[in-house]
Amino acid sequence: MNYIEFEKEKLVNIEYAKSRELLRCSRTGAFATTTLLRLNTRKYHGLFIVPQDRIDNERHVLVSNLNESVIMNDMEFRLGIHQYKGGIIDPKGNKYMQRFVAEPVPTYYFRVGKFNFKSEILFLNNADRLIIRYTILDDVESVSFQFQPLLAFRQIHKLTHQNDAANTNYGNCKNGVRYCLYDNYTPVYIQCSEEIFYEHHPVWYNNFEYEEEIKRGYDGIEDLLNPGKISVKLKNQVLYITMGTEPIDTDTLHSLYADELKKHTNRSTYFNCLQNAAEQFIVKRNGKTEVIAGYPWFGRWGRDTFIALPGLSLALNKPELCKEVMNSMLTELKNGLFPNMGAGDDCAYNSVDAPLWFVRTLQQYATFTSTERKIWQEYGSSLKSILNAYKTGSMYNIKMMENGLIYAGCEGKALTWMDAVVNGKPVTPRTGCQVEINALWYNALCFSSEMAHYAKDKAFEEEWKEIIKNFPTVFKETFWSKEQGYLADYVDGDYKNFQVRPNMLIAAGLPHSAISEKIRQLILKKCMEELLTVRGFRTLSPNDPDYKGYYAGDQATRDGAYHQGTCWPWLLIPFTNGMFTVYGKKAIPVLDKILFEFESDIREYGISTIGEIFDGAPPHRQNGCISQAWSVAALLYLSWVLQNNRTL
Repeated sequence: MNYIEFEKEKLVNIEYAKSRELLRCSRTGAFATTTLLRLNTRKYHGLFIVPQDRIDNERHVLVSNLNESVIMNDMEFRLGIHQYKGGIIDPKGNKYMQRFVAEPVPTYYFRVGKFNFKSEILFLNNADRLIIRYTILDDVESVSFQFQPLLAFRQIHKLTHQNDAANTNYGNCKNGVRYCLYDNYTPVYIQCSEEIFYEHHPVWYNNFEYEEEIKRGYDGIEDLLNPGKISVKLKNQVLYITMGTEPIDTDTLHSLYADELKKHTNRSTYFNCLQNAAEQFIVKRNGKTEVIAGYPWFGRWGRDTFIALPGLSLALNKPELCKEVMNSMLTELKNGLFPNMGAGDDCAYNSVDAPLWFVRTLQQYATFTSTERKIWQEYGSSLKSILNAYKTGSMYNIKMMENGLIYAGCEGKALTWMDAVVNGKPVTPRTGCQVEINALWYNALCFSSEMAHYAKDKAFEEEWKEIIKNFPTVFKETFWSKEQGYLADYVDGDYKNFQVRPNMLIAAGLPHSAISEKIRQLILKKCMEELLTVRGFRTLSPNDPDYKGYYAGDQATRDGAYHQGTCWPWLLIPFTNGMFTVYGKKAIPVLDKILFEFESDIREYGISTIGEIFDGAPPHRQNGCISQAWSVAALLYLSWVLQNNRTL
């Protein structure tokens, strides 16, 4: 049996199969995602989703689905499955599914009467191109396939509806057709490896229902355009159909498919699934190498990039990838800050911690590559720019106070990773001196001073010498409470917030820490007692009256729980560092158990990957994005630490 496999009884169970989702990506930012059932339940689901550089640099659903039919003895068997308004499902092509396996690529086995065949889906690594291969498993005399594209041509966050503006014309290409519904879009070319017969008859299919959007409080009804029908009478045992933004010589499809298959990381083990998932977050486009924060709806986020990057690159022995991403991000450094989200003119710089996580990533890169003596020469100016911006003051009232602590925050803004906003107000505003920001700040100062020392930059060392020297005392006086036995989450003037949150874990897990080993032990103990679950750390203690154990409902309700008890796997990164720093190899049994608790999750929610969040309350249901960069990175980093008996 394959490592990830689902038999017929699971595939014909609609409720079971639509609760599990598939994701396959190119390294150009294009991707496909749907449910195991192949029934689209989100507006983010689609068969061919491609960035549109000429429109908004956002991902757009070009082809939502491909209605497939098999024609045998003049009888049509429809393989598709759709849900329409009111929960009506038609057709129910899943009844022909016999088996699904994830290796070497997502593969469905079908049986229509006594006729057996399989379909495999493959995204090219370095092109906006999808290939589906059909393999006939029986000897048959006469079989035809019919394909009806369902086109959307809209941004992933939006929906499309029947309209007169859509260009319903088509163009011819070798063994295929070309469509482009609106100006400025890249066209989509749908081609086959054999000669086709095409019937052009544009018609709108109305009222597709995306139930997950409706559950989340959004509009979930869409219309899609079916421009026509592509028919292929099989001459061989294998048929290829491809979608791309450029035409292709269809005679090359067989060799192209075989060559691409060799490049893909298999999903034959737990670790291989994590590695395959990690590779899907890396996008190389327009001369930049970037990290997608989460599929299907997140784009590139600065904070997420740097937190996830060591696990996605260094833990997989890819230091050159780590450097590529850092250098790409540095091109957008502004006023000492990195973009939190967005790109180009649409960037938002509302992240106080992204630059400090960049320094932390650079520190880990230097340790991994043993290049500490070279770092200042290449990155010294960037480090100075970041530190000076904090010292003199930057956007959003980010500034260093006279005592050396960092203060951040302004009305209506949430600048830390706990950034949910409801009705214009942050759920967890944390305005003031946040514990993890100041822990990261001290680590950044110490690391930068070390690198400057190697480079004999005495002026820099002298500038920061007193602040570094006095910082541990100031930090302890500000955040530590002997009575409470742990650190305040944030401090604003005389007010100290002592809600039990996992942010203090970051202070416990940094190489340069402003707190003693004894305090680290107490922090770890407190977090393990009140926040640790089998799926990571809760964002708030269940003992707190503000605790929310379940993440569900409309956006306001979900955002109200996002950092108020919801469980996040990425927090295992600072926890791992803290445990290994304090307890050394004695931490291995605890960490090893946590790592393998997640193995069952790769068969649920996002198949062969790990989701964004889990409910804080048992049974800790997966939620949010089906595949999240820093969740996957946390497990890869934890695995690396356990294998190497050291941290980065």
